[in-house]
Amino acid sequence: MPIPAPNLYPPFNIVRLSHVELAVTDLPRSRAFYVDTLGLQVTDEDGEAIYLRAMEERGHHCIVLRKADAPCARDLGFKLFSEEDLDRAAAFFQSRDLPVDWVERPYQSRSFRTRDPLGIPLEFYAQMDRLPPIHQKYALYRGVKPLRIDHFNCFSPDVDASVAFYNEIGFRVTEYTEDEESGRLWAAWTHRKGGVHDLAFTNGTGPRLHHTAFWVPTPLNIIDLLDLMSTTGWVDNIERGPGRHGISNAFFLYIRDPDGHRIEIYCSDYQTVDPDLEPIKWDLKDPQRQTLWGAPAPRSWFEEGSLFEGQAPVPARLNAQPIIAP
Repeated sequence: MPIPAPNLYPPFNIVRLSHVELAVTDLPRSRAFYVDTLGLQVTDEDGEAIYLRAMEERGHHCIVLRKADAPCARDLGFKLFSEEDLDRAAAFFQSRDLPVDWVERPYQSRSFRTRDPLGIPLEFYAQMDRLPPIHQKYALYRGVKPLRIDHFNCFSPDVDASVAFYNEIGFRVTEYTEDEESGRLWAAWTHRKGGVHDLAFTNGTGPRLHHTAFWVPTPLNIIDLLDLMSTTGWVDNIERGPGRHGISNAFFLYIRDPDGHRIEIYCSDYQTVDPDLEPIKWDLKDPQRQTLWGAPAPRSWFEEGSLFEGQAPVPARLNAQPIIAP
């Protein structure tokens, strides 16, 4: 399927991805991972939930850890340009016979929950409480020194359908992987904010959350995190990397939290703000698409992900696979 032409005038204006809520089974253990090890900043917490932000963020939170009996991923949050865009977004999803549930969310203005046609749960809002800047409070920097949330990657059972839907609401494709035999998309990277991606799709049983990524200042921050994790009881939570992606050109590391939620630490991708920027195509069998240096990803990277609450995943329509490490 050809990549659709960018929709530069979508029915409502999404600024960027905003936040995610993860259900976790051991809140103190998760706090030790996200706060004490990664270095995210606590903005509120009680016995049921912890709200976190990264160092450059002014919004109240980019991730919510909520205590639960079983781990899962909940809504993927997106910030809209205005309250008028919020109403237009609600009307758009209703016109597609997709649910629109207005919800009360701490620290957010009017918000609604919905889902995309393949079942990914979404949350939209226009305003979040602003906090004082902390990006120059260097005494607070620790762990990997995360600056901001960067993107989500989701397993999709039909990447072509995912790209078509998100193109309709203004997401532009920057890079993609195509199966040459079938002509179908195996993966795609789409953005709103001018980086390589806010939201990516990987072929696989889904919908499931593949990972949430945080941007860090330099590759050396990743090396520092590896040294820290390997000497503080987290060495088994290192899954893949460090390395440099072919797609996005970013330096990366994949790690797993105590419940298995995958986190990417990420830096050094490129700017994509020009509306006529042509997407970059990669062959599925090219090992450098995964890692520019040629090392294939582990099998867990292609098969494991976080279930979305209330969504039963279905097998992928496309059976093609890239090169996978034994």
